[in-house]
Amino acid sequence: VQLQASGGGLVQTGGSLRLSCAASGRALRSLTTAWFRQAPGQGREVVGAIKGTSNNPYTADSVKGRFTISRDNAKNTLYLQMNNLKPEDTAVYYCAGGSVITSEMRNPDAYNYWGQGTLVTVSS
Repeated sequence: VQLQASGGGLVQTGGSLRLSCAASGRALRSLTTAWFRQAPGQGREVVGAIKGTSNNPYTADSVKGRFTISRDNAKNTLYLQMNNLKPEDTAVYYCAGGSVITSEMRNPDAYNYWGQGTLVTVSS
């Protein structure tokens, strides 16, 4: 499975970006998929996750109401819509996939497949 993340960039506070993660080699609907982020000097934290058979994604409290994770099965692509961005959202964002049980969805070590990361920078 290969994951290709894109869509990062520089945006002002309050702006929006949409990240994409195009997959090849396996249907994303057969996996749990997620977005993680890693700020300089910090660990990798989950932003949102969605199980293959679920229409009810998990969203981290820190971004709830601002970020939306979604998946387009026809395009085999995972998305992260980010609105009302804040400087503390600045990080490298990674998409991930794997056969992950619900209780482990927030654990980066549970995922087998990773995109290369895309940098999001929010200026104040």
